[in-house]
Amino acid sequence: MKDFKQIPVAEFTAHPFSLINRGWMLIAAGNREKFNAMTASWGGLGTLWNKPVAFVFIRPQRYTKEFVDANERFSLSFPPAQFRKAMSYIGTVSGRDENKIEKSGLTSAFDAAGTPYFEEAHTVLLCRKLYAQPMGEEFFLDGGKVVKSCYPLKDFHTLYVGEIEKVLSE
Repeated sequence: MKDFKQIPVAEFTAHPFSLINRGWMLIAAGNREKFNAMTASWGGLGTLWNKPVAFVFIRPQRYTKEFVDANERFSLSFPPAQFRKAMSYIGTVSGRDENKIEKSGLTSAFDAAGTPYFEEAHTVLLCRKLYAQPMGEEFFLDGGKVVKSCYPLKDFHTLYVGEIEKVLSE
């Protein structure tokens, strides 16, 4: 088991564009008995309601959404580039159909509350859900450009905001 060190959330300094968009992340939720994860490159980090937060977006058809909805907490794991192939696999295969975590070669771990994350990550954010809101076509303000380019099936994401409770680092 990897020996992560916990760093104070206020001391977490990361460039969110590099970390999330270019580096990708694994969103995981569930418990020791059953969990799932997905690869994501849309999300953000910041301050909301006087709390450090992460926000992520999950489409309704993703199996991981069921686990995020059913659990109080989720994690965001950020593996380095050498795990890109495994992350791509996790992002293209459904956990409904097979044990994609095992087949990916990544190693799952769990915090004290039972929230899953990945040992290969250089950084892990452990989050407690604060807010969830399904997105709707009527709320896009750009004349339909985003809807046309990102939602041709009208399968709008749900936005989740989670308070970052712990940051684990190598």
